[in-house]
Amino acid sequence: MTDENLRRTPLYALHLELGGKMVPFAGYEMPVQYPAGVLKEHLHTREKAGLFDVSHMGQGFLAGDTAALERVTPADVAGLKDGMQRYGLLLGDQGTILDDFMFSRLAGEPDLYLVVNAGTKEADFDYIGAKLKGAAAITPRFDRALLALQGPAAAAALERHSPGISDLTFMQVKRTTVAGAPAIISRTGYTGEDGFEISVEAADADRVARALLAEPEVLPIGLGARDSLRLEAGLCLYGHDIDDTVNPAEAGLMWSIGKRRKDARDFPAGEKIMAGGFAKKLVGIRPDGRAPAREGTEIADKSGKVIGKVTSGGFGPSLNAPLAMGYVETAFAAAGTPIDLLVRGKALPATVSSMPFVPHNYRRPQK
Repeated sequence: MTDENLRRTPLYALHLELGGKMVPFAGYEMPVQYPAGVLKEHLHTREKAGLFDVSHMGQGFLAGDTAALERVTPADVAGLKDGMQRYGLLLGDQGTILDDFMFSRLAGEPDLYLVVNAGTKEADFDYIGAKLKGAAAITPRFDRALLALQGPAAAAALERHSPGISDLTFMQVKRTTVAGAPAIISRTGYTGEDGFEISVEAADADRVARALLAEPEVLPIGLGARDSLRLEAGLCLYGHDIDDTVNPAEAGLMWSIGKRRKDARDFPAGEKIMAGGFAKKLVGIRPDGRAPAREGTEIADKSGKVIGKVTSGGFGPSLNAPLAMGYVETAFAAAGTPIDLLVRGKALPATVSSMPFVPHNYRRPQK
């Protein structure tokens, strides 16, 4: 896609005003960083709060027999309660991952609210529409904007513009207002920190963003820090750590399959996926030195045999160390397994690690 064909979010002018360095991403011109730089933006989000423009994501509403969504996802859709959100995988007929997405049941509303990834949103909604034809219909709302406010101070900052919002706990969602604008707000995000995702009409996005950025705890955050934050949190990025060549078992995402669905095995390739025994598995990786292992780096065992490949890699500012994710042969997937990363023909020692690399700080309900 040429620069002339790139789309822009409703916050494009604000990004320029804030000094955002714009780059092509998923068909959009998006800010990769602001003048503070990726390192400071990352650490500020971990310590206070950061505001992300994620309006490039695909929003939509599913009407009709919403439980029919279970034809294409192993998540428990029918069992989702009012006011709750859930993570789902969109599966192809062979059980491989076409995308991952969030779906919500807003209190008192018959429709499901969906958020899918930017690069696959048109294909996702076409696929869902075709598979659910006659039972349910999807209405894309690509005209809406989506903001993410993330970090330990996110609740305090948002509460000033949306009173009562801090009562939400992780994965709860509601219709409310923010800075006077109608909004759908969920307590979730993609950083591992406490935070919120805020869906508003495009016309309200600039006003809401400016109101939140005026709070002393909040800085604008670009794609660079979004990626390093999600990598530290051990969260998969579609098109990198998960894609249509892997299934939920290989990707370590069996937790996203509802218990009822696991028992029934009534999702695409359910029998095969539940049987297990797959040859590869997604793992965390901690290089021993300071050199980062980038996507595509080959992974070898200590005898020099190639056993896998890095899917995401970079520097973890919170850890002041490099870290990565990648697929290895299942025999080498246990945490603590010594491996080598083949960087420019040189074997650099590393260790298979459990994930997340940085603990999640979600606000869960008090027991």
